[in-house]
Formats: sequence, structure tokens, C-alpha cells
Amino acid sequence: MKTAIQFGAGNIGRGFIGMLLAQAGYRVVFADVSEVIIDRLAKDQGYTVHVMDTEVEDVVIKNITGIMSNGEEIIDEIANADILTTAVGLRVLGFIAPTIAKGIQKRIAAGSKTPMNIIACENAIRATSQLKEHVFDILDEEEKAYCEQYVGFADCSVDRIVPPVRSENPVDVVVEKYCEWNVEKASLKGEIPEIPGMNLADNLMAYIQRKLFTLNTGHCITAYTGMLSGHKTIDESIKDPKIYELVKAAMTQSGDGLIQRFGFDKEAHYKYIDKIINRFKNPYLQDDVARVGREPLRKLSADDRLISPLTTAMSYGLPVDKLILGIGAALRYNNPEDAQSMELQAKIKEKGVAAAFSEISGITDAALLEQVTKAYDQITELF
Repeated sequence: MKTAIQFGAGNIGRGFIGMLLAQAGYRVVFADVSEVIIDRLAKDQGYTVHVMDTEVEDVVIKNITGIMSNGEEIIDEIANADILTTAVGLRVLGFIAPTIAKGIQKRIAAGSKTPMNIIACENAIRATSQLKEHVFDILDEEEKAYCEQYVGFADCSVDRIVPPVRSENPVDVVVEKYCEWNVEKASLKGEIPEIPGMNLADNLMAYIQRKLFTLNTGHCITAYTGMLSGHKTIDESIKDPKIYELVKAAMTQSGDGLIQRFGFDKEAHYKYIDKIINRFKNPYLQDDVARVGREPLRKLSADDRLISPLTTAMSYGLPVDKLILGIGAALRYNNPEDAQSMELQAKIKEKGVAAAFSEISGITDAALLEQVTKAYDQITELF
């Protein structure tokens, strides 16, 4: 049986990537720093994924185990793995890179010529390429040459809503039915893995941008306007007519930029927008607006879900007023339990909206900064 290493045994790791790998016949080794989760996975050798949608289904996942990601055992597992995936968050990739590098070095020492593919399944653009840089910073030239021949680093885009719903069993997880995993085919080494649910993509950036500019853009604007309106969950927020109207209009403006950049069929993309909004309406997920809105500094950075759609649409001379209102709502995100939210509000208090936003987003155009400031002032009147 082939072995897959899944770094990150959180909800995405268990409810999406690890699930697909196990269903494809891999022995899945979950690696994490949470002793509670790892001990339970190692003991039970399985868990249940509760698919909560218009159709409810319980999927039992087997042939899995759990080991600590900061121990020696994981290095042995990497030395013999066929595929390695991550769902740890972009900032954690640098922390797991030394362990991955040690696993690769052990493969080299053993004379292994069996290909291994590494796929960072993070909510970011080209996360695997970033992980590769971290790993290559550790390896010497001969070890890098080995990787170029036997270790694939394939970028991907991932899409599945997995809210932090507490189950009686701490390793069970709740997910929506919809999922999409697009992997850059050209970067894979050796025999192409056959994993139902994994789509091999030739134009990965189109998939990455489509997801970022649609799901992520709409999701966070729903969360920020939902919080301003006193709503607790995404499904509750999107049922609010004012929020629905703004979110759909912002997603449409974002989508129009995508259509220009990648030549997407306009009618098909608008249907995709409707499909995404219908996912927001799923009442079973009870997805908390504070969770979706967390880390606003990251979400307001130049390459992320609010600013990149804005600048893309502007580059084609397209309307962006609804996207700017969404940015205004993001700047209003005030959550004492979120460190980035507190930092954001402190910046605005110290420097003013325009200067704080410019520092975070990289936007320097005076006219655009003025529009964002007006949106910041107007958004509380609208919601």
C-alpha cells in the first residue's frame, strides 16, 4: 500500500485532503503538533467525515494513523512516502521545511529513486513553490539536484468549506459536499497519482485566481458585512438582502476582471458565482463570521482576495465600487480575539484610514485611497 503524509491534522487535513488520499487507497499518516488529535488518530486508526449539505452523509475514513510532526518518526515516514501534502497554514510551512528536508536527505542516504510528490494545500497562491524555497534553503546543491529528479513540488488550489464544528469524537469533522482540488500536472514526478477528486490542471493559475477572486472574495465580504450587521454566521449573513446584493455585485466585479485576464466564458463564470453563493447559504455548516474574517492584514495584502481582484479589474478599466465597499468593511473588522484585527485597528487609530490601508495593501494612488476612506465611512451607514 502506498503511503501519504498529511502535515496538519486539522479540519482541512482530515476533512478534505486526508480524506481523498485515504479513499484513493493510500495509507495516510497525519502529522501534527496536537497530542490530543494525534493520540486519538493513532488509537482509532480512523474517523468519520460528516458531509452536511442538501444530502447528509457519514463517510468513515480508515487506514490512517497519527504521529507527532516534531518527532523523529515522521522523518522515517517521509523517507518512504509516495506523496506528502500539507494543510498547516502558509506561515507554518517554514517550520515544517527542516523536517521535510531531513526526510529527503534520508531518502538520498538510502539510495531511493522512488519519486515523491509534495503538494502544499494551503489557502494561498503557489504555496508549494514557497515550501520548496524553504526546503531548498536547507539542502546542498547535490541534494537539490536529487529533488529536481525525484521530488515533485506541485502547486495547487483547494476549495472546500470545513467549519470548526465540535463533534463528540474530537477527530470527526463536518464538511460541505462540494470540493475542488486542482494540481499542477507538469510539476509531478514519476507516475501520476490517481486520486479521485484531484484534478490535474495545465493552467493552474486560472484555477487559483478563479477560486481566490470568487469564493475567497465573496466569503470574506460576507463575513465583514455580516459582523457589521450583527450576524453570527455566513449563512445568516448571506440571507440578509443588503449583504447578498453587495456580495454578489462585488463577486461580479471581481469576476469581470477574471474574464478579461483568462478569457473565461462570461455566462459560465456568472453561474460559478451563483454556485459559490449557494454554498454560503448552507445552513448545516454554521460557519462563524469571525472565523472567516480572521487575519484581516493578510486578506488586505496586495496579492490576496480583496486587493488583487480590485487592481485586476481596475487594470481593465472596469467598475470596482462594490469591491471598495467590501474593503471598507474589512477595515472595520474589530475582533478583540484576533491579533491582526487589533493591529489593524491600532494602525487606523494611529495613522488614519488612508495611510494605514496604504501600508497594508501597497496601494499608493491618492484617488483610490480617497475612495477607500469614503467606503470606510459609508459602510457603517449601509450595514
